[in-house]
Amino acid sequence: MDLADHPTVKAFHSKGADAASPSPAALDADRLRALCRQAGADDVGLVRIDNPAVDSQREDILRFFPAARTLVSFVCRMNREPIRNPARSVANLESHETADRVHKVGHAIVAAMEREGVRAINASVSFPMEMDRIPGKGWAISDKPIAVAAGMGRMGLNRLVIHPRFGSYVLLGTVLVAADASGYDQPATHNPCLDCKLCAKACPTGAISADGHFDFSACLTHNYREFFGGFTDWVEQLADSKNALDYRRRVTEPETAAMWQSLIRGGTYRCVYCQAVCPAGEEVIGPYLTNRRNYLRDVLTPLRRKQETVYVVPGSDAEAYVVRRYPWKRARRVGSGVRPRSIRAFLSALPLVFQREQSAGLDATYHFTFTGNEECRATVVIRDKTIGVSEGHAGLASIRVTADSQWWIGFLAKERSLAWGLLRRKLRFRGSPKLLSAFAKCFPS
Repeated sequence: MDLADHPTVKAFHSKGADAASPSPAALDADRLRALCRQAGADDVGLVRIDNPAVDSQREDILRFFPAARTLVSFVCRMNREPIRNPARSVANLESHETADRVHKVGHAIVAAMEREGVRAINASVSFPMEMDRIPGKGWAISDKPIAVAAGMGRMGLNRLVIHPRFGSYVLLGTVLVAADASGYDQPATHNPCLDCKLCAKACPTGAISADGHFDFSACLTHNYREFFGGFTDWVEQLADSKNALDYRRRVTEPETAAMWQSLIRGGTYRCVYCQAVCPAGEEVIGPYLTNRRNYLRDVLTPLRRKQETVYVVPGSDAEAYVVRRYPWKRARRVGSGVRPRSIRAFLSALPLVFQREQSAGLDATYHFTFTGNEECRATVVIRDKTIGVSEGHAGLASIRVTADSQWWIGFLAKERSLAWGLLRRKLRFRGSPKLLSAFAKCFPS
């Protein structure tokens, strides 16, 4: 049968529909918010795609859904007591249940939009992701900056969006809608973060510092041990083992059990103590203000005193922190399992994996020149326990490093030999070799 004779096609054309659907009229903002709450969201805010607050996210969003006009940010609150419990099985169950709820709410919002003839799409709050882009940005939407722009809260010292009412006990979701709204929300004027520093006191790796510094690598290595990076490291330990006995020397039985559990039940967070101890939010703050001593005894102390394994990269600030601050916790040396696969990725990752305490006393400017498949010039300045990365060569170089880009990526992945690289002139430098050693110390893997 010719397609034009199909009953559905005839019915479509009988209504006078055009091949190119017109842009939908602006959606009533209040009705859209009400629809989201009916779908199960505990709070919701709207952001226009051209809002300057989402400049850093717009390119990724439009690549993911080019028709996006309105960003719907919503939150689902979590139950507090399970998150605070030292038993990670209890806390993780609450995290997974709430994540599933976020997915269901996002699905319901998109379904409601579709029934009204409006295109919309939601992304996963955690997994699945675009794993073909790993170890780069595998997630389609960064929920936190959108939530802040939509008035869902402000970023706290714990690097979580703190909701004015629910505090840190929320998970975020985002729905992209291919239509404008009649009104949009503004960022919250008040930051619920109390600056109490409890998240810094609770963090077992020292990733959160009272002065605002955040060690991304420390948090990633420990809290996400059963996720991608840690799983990769475990697989390589398995592959390198000579036999079962050698494997048991490398990996403990609890670690094997944890990997098995994550495979059948989803990734297990090792920590989230920064969320557990946070007293911010109208619904949360009461016990902290009423009796601070009891709050610390009941919420903070059990997490700090817990005897547990903390996963650290050898030679990292986190390892030194655990040994110094928590002698009753076991610092377990592991690889991060995350390796950049391009020079651009390498340069972008440097501020995230920089170990500021390992850089103490270093004042140097590094000029990198990468040749071969990925030509690039960059300047890295390490001074006063801070790092700056910029394109091109700037300032007076303390050392000049020239490397074949493909060899350098292989070297970072421990697939290439430093001696071989120097011998074959895949790596050349002008300056003190001590500066190269100092650079490597700042970025242990």
